[in-house]
Amino acid sequence: MLVVQKYGGTSVGSVDLINRVAARVAAVRERGDQIAVVVSAMGDSTDRLVDLAKQVMPEPTPREMDVLLTTGEQVSIALLAMALNSRGIPARSFTGAQVRVLTTRVHGRARIENVETERLRAALDEGVVPIVAGFQGVDIDGNITTIGRGGSDTTAVALAVALKADECQILTDVDGVYTTDPRVVPDARRLDRLTFEEMLELAGQGSRVLHLRSVEFAAKYNIPLRVLASFGSGPGTLICKEDKRVEAPVVAGVAFNRDEAQITVSGLPDSPGTAYSILKPVSDANIEIDMIVLATSRSGSTDLSFTVHRDDYAQVFRLVQSAARAHSGCFVVGNDRVAKLSIVGVGMRSHAGVATQLFGMLANAGVQMHLVSTSEIKISVLVPEEQLENCVSRTHRTFALSRPSNG
Repeated sequence: MLVVQKYGGTSVGSVDLINRVAARVAAVRERGDQIAVVVSAMGDSTDRLVDLAKQVMPEPTPREMDVLLTTGEQVSIALLAMALNSRGIPARSFTGAQVRVLTTRVHGRARIENVETERLRAALDEGVVPIVAGFQGVDIDGNITTIGRGGSDTTAVALAVALKADECQILTDVDGVYTTDPRVVPDARRLDRLTFEEMLELAGQGSRVLHLRSVEFAAKYNIPLRVLASFGSGPGTLICKEDKRVEAPVVAGVAFNRDEAQITVSGLPDSPGTAYSILKPVSDANIEIDMIVLATSRSGSTDLSFTVHRDDYAQVFRLVQSAARAHSGCFVVGNDRVAKLSIVGVGMRSHAGVATQLFGMLANAGVQMHLVSTSEIKISVLVPEEQLENCVSRTHRTFALSRPSNG
């Protein structure tokens, strides 16, 4: 069996923790499996590098920023290789450029296009454990690039795909994916299994356990993902394609995101291209829009409401105000004190009344919904931020997610 394991920054935050990771990797080798390891930078070293850069230059150039930030992983891969070698287990560190993780030319948020496996395969065939730097690659011109925050997860999945691994394991400070954040709902339950679709929705709606792009990558190439505790025991949570033989729960989990802001443009003319004229400047600024609702009144005017990340709120508000001036009689209002609550489950496909159950619970709790967005296996509602935790707890109870699993 070939396994790719990824350890995050908190798991390699000190020499002692690096030695504990080495012991865990050694245990995999001792049971006869092959293993490749991807690691992040130690602890908060990436944040410290960002601070250093800003002391030198308030707005660092993207290319040099990537060169700087990738040094964090270079430290951790070398130290982990040393820790394994000291145990008598041959290990060799590789930067993204040495492996040749080929990416697009975009600095700071590059996408992986290809992973060359010759050097990694050679190491594995020699009985050497390859230790690969996450979060980084190199473009076609030889420039060092970074894949963005959470990019080490994506690196691990890309390596697992390229090496045709049996499983990609993400080891972190939690022992799996839970029905919701246990810090908000203490009796949240660890899930034994999730489908790729469910994990994609949970990650996209605010669950922080896995990076969204890593799940997309795993789903595209059907590489099973497993979330495990770095230093604990247990089977963790397996994320894989849907098993049609097993009846899926109606709701698998509750996700939430506090980083939301809502903007509403009222009194727009009901004519083709109006929404486009308002949203195009936002898209041109490379800002992602999440929920969108378009409503036409009997008077013939249209109201457009949408959400963006709270960090982008001020800029988007200015852009929309400017675009709205082309339409007389309309006005723009905003609210950056909202949060998104989502329920996710592939079982929704075959069960009616889930939305009614959710809306009824919120109504009984006196919660006003600002926006609603749905997909085949997800319902999201925008609620006042100060009521979010109460909504999460009530939703968790409403769908009986804390009950012990039958399996």
